[in-house]
Amino acid sequence: MLSFGNLMIGSEDPKNLGQYYKKVFQEEPDMEEGGWYGWLVGKLYFSVGEHSEVKGKAKEPQRIILNFETPQVKEEFERIKGIKGTAVIKEPYEIEGAWIATLADPDGNYFQLMTPWNN
Repeated sequence: MLSFGNLMIGSEDPKNLGQYYKKVFQEEPDMEEGGWYGWLVGKLYFSVGEHSEVKGKAKEPQRIILNFETPQVKEEFERIKGIKGTAVIKEPYEIEGAWIATLADPDGNYFQLMTPWNN
């Protein structure tokens, strides 16, 4: 059985991206060492670090979209869109009672704010 333990974003400028996600998560990283930043977000470890093969902005940012769950999609959207380096991809919209908004970080990686799934 596999378990998803970490999502890593490679960057040409991990310091900038690390500072950005400090503001998104509104907390200091759980780990910050040697140009790497990491946070425990829910049950998943989220990390940012330098990758020698990553240059510039994401070429196909819609290929993999990070989803952050929050019951306050509209409020978090308003807060995060004000963080320097954020690009608004799609304003909050509703699908069958669930809210979704899509943004991009300074490297162009897409992420969504989503109403938590009801299991």
